[in-house]
Amino acid sequence: MTPPDTSRPTPGHLVDGFRRMAPLSLFVIVFGLAFGVAALQQGLSAAETLLMSGLVFAGAAQFATLELWGDTIPLLPLVAITLAINARHLLMGAAFYPHLRDLPSGRRYASLLLLSDANWAMAMTGETTAARLGILVGGGLALWSTWMIGTGLGVAFGSGISEPDRFGLDAIMGCFLLAMLVGDKRDLGVLLPWGAAALAALAAMAWLPPHAHVIVGALAGGVVGLLLPPASKETPP
Repeated sequence: MTPPDTSRPTPGHLVDGFRRMAPLSLFVIVFGLAFGVAALQQGLSAAETLLMSGLVFAGAAQFATLELWGDTIPLLPLVAITLAINARHLLMGAAFYPHLRDLPSGRRYASLLLLSDANWAMAMTGETTAARLGILVGGGLALWSTWMIGTGLGVAFGSGISEPDRFGLDAIMGCFLLAMLVGDKRDLGVLLPWGAAALAALAAMAWLPPHAHVIVGALAGGVVGLLLPPASKETPP
């Protein structure tokens, strides 16, 4: 009897990945709603907002680009900010490559279309390659679906919310990033890069052109993280 292939996901793996990610995905609805409202406030049409969420699917980068949106869009800063914010995908893709290398090129790259922090982290805990791919793709579909639902709700009701700050919608992005910091490991490998990024961003806000703080902060945090000695990157016993 031929043993089951544990490197190729089945529809059951995708369904299981969707199911495992679904509870976490519900929180993405609020995030998407905030983006929908913010995009309308910034002057995007409903179609443009939905199209951006559907094709880009990068919440932090989408919020950042809204700050540059206007009658004239500075294309180079917009591309640079998006690249800086999403540069972590290079590391996530490299870490996941051993589970993708046996796939045909088309399926390999298609599997990464919905890559995000949440489904990548959960996929890395899978027991087999097929299970990991099922979580990556199925979980990505769960996250994308709820992101689109949230964006749609923001578009539908955003025109009636003239002051989103009254409902705290303008603070969702900041709270999300703060929760990532507070909930992470409290060691030098986390605190030093975050601290360097914060200080560099504040300095850039004071002395550099508008919006440069996003790039400067991301680069400063990344460089400090790379330069830390191995002992500082490990959690103390």
